Amino acid sequence: MSSLDPAFERFLCGLPKAELHIHIEGSLEPELIFALAERNGVALDYPSVEALRQAYAFTNLQSFLDIYYAGASVLLKAADFHDMAYAYFQRAQADNVRHAELFFDPQTHTDRGVPFAAVMEGLKSAQAKAQAELGVSSELIMCFLRHLDEDAAFATLEQAKPYLDDIIGVGLDSSEVGNPPEKFARVFSAARELGLRAVAHAGEEGPPSYIHGALDALSAERIDHGVQSLADPALVERLVREQIPLTVCPFSNIKLCVFERLQGHNLGQLLEAGLVATINSDDPAYFGGYMNQNFVDTFAALGLGRDAARTLAENSFKASFISAERKAGYLQEVAEYCA
Repeated sequence: MSSLDPAFERFLCGLPKAELHIHIEGSLEPELIFALAERNGVALDYPSVEALRQAYAFTNLQSFLDIYYAGASVLLKAADFHDMAYAYFQRAQADNVRHAELFFDPQTHTDRGVPFAAVMEGLKSAQAKAQAELGVSSELIMCFLRHLDEDAAFATLEQAKPYLDDIIGVGLDSSEVGNPPEKFARVFSAARELGLRAVAHAGEEGPPSYIHGALDALSAERIDHGVQSLADPALVERLVREQIPLTVCPFSNIKLCVFERLQGHNLGQLLEAGLVATINSDDPAYFGGYMNQNFVDTFAALGLGRDAARTLAENSFKASFISAERKAGYLQEVAEYCA
């Protein structure tokens, strides 16, 4: 529950922002899971929406992933992916998200027999509708599941080749501990040769060495999470020097027990160290809030002020993969809003 001054809370909620760490499958709300299950004739292990929501009590990343993959089982057709993504875009617009870079996990679907084309068709149609009707622009980042082997990632990259104009980059997600970035060095190299940008989850539950690995072995341009970086002063110095952005997800970090309480989160320390930190919602349907709720509750818990709000908003656009011209436009919008 927020304890912010109401005027400051309104200021945070109206802040123009970009979201750079959102797993579109993680925006699948229980109500839509049940609606899609009924539409597709999929039997769920939970008797009701409320029973499913009550199961969202996680002890670590893996306990979340188990239920996350179960929820994705209702996604079978292009229309399902469209409905899921457009529901997210509506929430994003309500939170003044101007631009979003969506992670999607094709292996979660193709391994169930869902055609790659169905995933892309649904997501692309939702993107076009969101741009036209909501004014929210977006890009797609295809993630490789790190608990699978690199050959599976190569197979996914091959499937993606007809859609390279619709995918801006590749990422690395799923179970972090025991699956270091180096495991995927060759497939990331191949992706970069195809003109794709590179990001990677690192330093959420894994050690700072995984962040080094993401930078060195994968040439990652952004680090997704990265909250363990403060344990390695040399790494912090490098991240600051190279201006490598961190896509931080406060609610996610609490739900998955990376930090015990929001008051103990290190976002403020990351900003004080000069790191290009951003706020994001990660898997908002599972972690209890979209962008504005992450902003409001985190600012209330950490006592952050207007300067931090402006920095986080500016960082979100600077860290995005949009053109320099569009970045300048959004940064001007932030400056005018914060004046």
